[in-house]
Amino acid sequence: MERGVRALGYSLVAGVDEAGRGSLFGPVFAAAVTLDPDRPIRGLRDSKELDPERREELAACIRERALAWAVAVVDSFVIDRINIYQASRLAMKRAVEQLAPRASYLLVDAVAVDLPVPQQAIIKGDARCQAIAAASILAKVQRDACMCEWDEVFPQYGLRRHKGYGTPEHIEALVAYGPTMHHRFSYDPVRAACPPALRAMLSLRQQLHFHWEPGSAPWR
Repeated sequence: MERGVRALGYSLVAGVDEAGRGSLFGPVFAAAVTLDPDRPIRGLRDSKELDPERREELAACIRERALAWAVAVVDSFVIDRINIYQASRLAMKRAVEQLAPRASYLLVDAVAVDLPVPQQAIIKGDARCQAIAAASILAKVQRDACMCEWDEVFPQYGLRRHKGYGTPEHIEALVAYGPTMHHRFSYDPVRAACPPALRAMLSLRQQLHFHWEPGSAPWR
């Protein structure tokens, strides 16, 4: 796929993907990667199809051989303010903006990035495009490492094992201990685990929630 785009005259083709949209805890991560056609990397595929050890190996190769790569995050507070879809797009935008040299064309997994750069959104792009697969791997590896660090702060939730997703272990911990300030309160399982008084406060906060449109940046 990248080869076809390069044939159109775009020399710096970046793949873009996110990790952590479905998690109940912490930031959403995104990565952008411009692969070097002269330094191919064997075994690139959707990060979810790779075991952790292989992801780490490939991530190291990507960082070494790519023409450019970047990882960006959007934290749980912003996720709750603008929703996970827009937060994922914002993380992708931030990752692309960090690339040096800048990308001349973007191949993005499923969504559009809010930048004036020629681009194509590709459904299941991490399984169809090597650059997107590379971005998927970097975002996943970086996010998993972040969850392991948070596990040392909040060991009772088991973040190292489930990476913040809604597993039975995580739901049971939420019920037993309640959510932390880094859980995503816009997600139903997190809200359901809140004490009644906190649920009432969150409901009021939602009623007073400001209207946000893509392109505005009230959190800056």
